[in-house]
Amino acid sequence: MYIATIPNRNSPPAILLRESYREEGKVKTRTLANLSSLPARSIDVLRRSLKGEHLVSTNDFEIIENGSPAHGHVEAVMTAMRRLDFPGFICARRSRQRDLVLAMVAARILEPRSKLGTTAWWEDTTLPDMLDVRGADEDDLYDAMDWLLERQEDIECKLARRHLEKDGLALYDLTSSYFEGRTCPLSALGHNRDGKKGKLQVNYGLLTNRKGIPVAVSVFKGNTGDPKTLMPQVEKMRDAFGIKQFVMVGDRGMLTQKQIDKLHDMEGIDWIGALRPEAIKKLVTRGSIQMGLFDERNLFELIHPDFPGERLVACRNAELAYRRAARRESLLQATVKELDKVRSMVRNGRLNGKDKIDTRVRAILKGYRIGKYYKIDVYENGFNYTVDEDALVADITAKGKGHQELIKRRLKRSRDHMKTIAGKLTALRQKINKGRLHGKDQIGIRVGKVINKYKVGKHFDIDISDDDFRFEINQEKVKNEAALDGIYIIRTSLSRERMGADETVRSYKLLSQVERAFRSFKSVDLMVRPIYHRLEDRVRAHIFLCMLAYYVEWHMLEAWRPLLYADEDQKAKELRDPVAPAERSASAIKKVTTKRLDDGSRVYSFHDLLDHLAAIVHATCRCPGEKDASATFTMITKPDTTQQKAFDLLQTIRV
Repeated sequence: MYIATIPNRNSPPAILLRESYREEGKVKTRTLANLSSLPARSIDVLRRSLKGEHLVSTNDFEIIENGSPAHGHVEAVMTAMRRLDFPGFICARRSRQRDLVLAMVAARILEPRSKLGTTAWWEDTTLPDMLDVRGADEDDLYDAMDWLLERQEDIECKLARRHLEKDGLALYDLTSSYFEGRTCPLSALGHNRDGKKGKLQVNYGLLTNRKGIPVAVSVFKGNTGDPKTLMPQVEKMRDAFGIKQFVMVGDRGMLTQKQIDKLHDMEGIDWIGALRPEAIKKLVTRGSIQMGLFDERNLFELIHPDFPGERLVACRNAELAYRRAARRESLLQATVKELDKVRSMVRNGRLNGKDKIDTRVRAILKGYRIGKYYKIDVYENGFNYTVDEDALVADITAKGKGHQELIKRRLKRSRDHMKTIAGKLTALRQKINKGRLHGKDQIGIRVGKVINKYKVGKHFDIDISDDDFRFEINQEKVKNEAALDGIYIIRTSLSRERMGADETVRSYKLLSQVERAFRSFKSVDLMVRPIYHRLEDRVRAHIFLCMLAYYVEWHMLEAWRPLLYADEDQKAKELRDPVAPAERSASAIKKVTTKRLDDGSRVYSFHDLLDHLAAIVHATCRCPGEKDASATFTMITKPDTTQQKAFDLLQTIRV
């Protein structure tokens, strides 16, 4: 905490400052640069009194508070919310629940790890004072989540009116997040996108406009298939949002033939999707797609009787083809290496079966005179043995006829032989144990695990017998698949007059905007996972809160592009080759390599910039010698050049 020195509490600047900073008995916070209500002369005197706003340490004065709450990052998020009229479309009437929702959305952006531990985190910031939510406990937050969920439909309708338009694009995709717990009705085992095998999960679909601005989010049980979630979004667009004509964009796993057949019967609804690999292969093998056409261009249109009323746009990305070929070769070689290990196990383990094992054990014992003292128990896949050492000692003693030195030497030699035999039998047992993989069924199961591990089993020819197997790569199959590398086909119901081939491909690729949102949801930005809520409605409210947080963050990211690693040349996206891989502009590459802007200042990530803004704090000030709290006021520390630019850029947010 810092305290400013003001020579006299009754000096004109001090009096005017107290009067200006008082409002209904509460301290009103504002920066020194914003004292427009004070006369110019008084501001000048005040600045000189505060020595140009330089503050001195509290060591020389009585401490009023412990520390100064962080403010700049909170003010940045709240500024973005105000520019977006965020409080208004959450609920026009102010209430504690509304303010708690705003606080939780802000906390999700500022400190996503806090989850419902939010209140413990925000006590060190000015957020609770700005929204008047200090003292809120966990029950208050749960109550606010329930309050928000009741208003989700109304909020989504407001967002739709703001960001969706007639005949415009609506992007939709589905993802999942895993649970910690097993009691939520929404949780189920399903197609896990988080790499958490055995974890229950919930699915949720995000609906955005063409820019990737989120409009609505729907939550489904964790084992719900992608296609089943599409029609509810179409109905929401038509019935809830009142948009009767639009273009739905979904990936090939979402817009299946069954869903497309349903959309064909809906007037005013068009769509853009993509063919699945099996359909592409069929078109190529039947000669419907002439590969030679790709020699001169990387896309062309076609129509086909199997897809009535549709336009197909065939594309070939040469760089993608190269990457896929390289990856396939890598997976094939990795599979060969694994299969060699299995084959070695099988061949090393050809010693199995009771008769074979008994023969090998007897052969070892036959080389030593003491073999007759071993009792062997042999079974199909192993053996045990014992040594009658008492009988051995008795026989050696009897044959020694009282010659102790001779008896001693023979006993030592016999024990040395016993150690040698034990070593050989142990080695034999290890060999048998390694060879437990035998029989056609067992070998087949193990081989199946290997080829399924890398998903390239279709390229191998395998011959399995009871005690061996052989394999080789089917080069013809590899060649046939390689011919399709880099090829994808966009399908659409739109006529050529409404949307050309290039624009159709670009529109499909806009789904990357939804994928960007999912990355933000799941990664360090918002950290929607893991989900700990037990009640179905709380899960829905939790994911809706994350969507609202991403809505604010999306606009902040766009406004802050000049300060972040983001590419500022967005217009180039509308003109670039729709098939070629996306490339960053020269200015964006320069940012990444130099980590500096043109003016030499540092380039930030989103959260690094928020951390930098957090250095702006509320400092408590008091005249020297004052004991009365009425003589105190708060002052926001002056932002540096980067911080001020960040605030200025937020003022460019428009809705």
